[in-house]
Amino acid sequence: MGSAAALLPTPAWQHQPSSSSSSRRPSINRHRIHPGRRSIFPVARLFGPAIFEASKLKVMFLGVDDRKHPEKLPRTYTLTHSDVTARLTLAISQSINWAQLQGWYHKLQRDEVVAEWRKVRGKMSLHVHCHISGGHFLLDLVANLRHHIFSRELPVVLKAFVHGDGGLFRTYPDLEDALVWVYFHSNSPDLHSVECWGPLRRAAEIGRPEKPASDDLGEVDKSWPTPHQRCETDCDCCFPLHTLIPWPTAQMKAGEPQ
Repeated sequence: MGSAAALLPTPAWQHQPSSSSSSRRPSINRHRIHPGRRSIFPVARLFGPAIFEASKLKVMFLGVDDRKHPEKLPRTYTLTHSDVTARLTLAISQSINWAQLQGWYHKLQRDEVVAEWRKVRGKMSLHVHCHISGGHFLLDLVANLRHHIFSRELPVVLKAFVHGDGGLFRTYPDLEDALVWVYFHSNSPDLHSVECWGPLRRAAEIGRPEKPASDDLGEVDKSWPTPHQRCETDCDCCFPLHTLIPWPTAQMKAGEPQ
């Protein structure tokens, strides 16, 4: 895997040290995996069936609490999954929890989901990032399937965020009305995109809308990054000033690299 992987772009955090209102969901082909068989081929169901089980979620609070609104203190979510225990681990912190993203098996599977709260022109939004392909050729071989799986399983992820950070949402219930922006990172221009899934409350229940854009925002621009732009100069209506998730900022427009 070494020489082939070196030819493909690797997300920046791999170089970091450890630390429509429709309720219908899109049809997705489901691939069966033989029970009890653990494969290192990165086609795994990632988060299993699209059912959230609170008993299988482990939550770690690292330097944050539910009294600080994310418009004033940075807040990120790092969610990983264990194929051995079928448990989810959620770290809630001011930056990505690098310690969760180490080890060869994780780097092969790339099934993590990370997210951050951002305030753009006075409105809160949750930005969720998924790695589809790039980094090594195995991911590239199943990129379309991975995109389908992430799209199907993200409601489980969003429910894990809401449940795990329950204190924050009880203190600030309006955060469940914040828009969810989903970033699919891929070295394939057809899959490298960002989508608006609407309010968090709805996205966690229904998932990806048939047309992933909200009525008042119009067509989602694939330029990187979205959403519609933070202020160009320092201000009080945008926070944080820069994204907390250091993913490559390759520009995409109309499905073609610039």
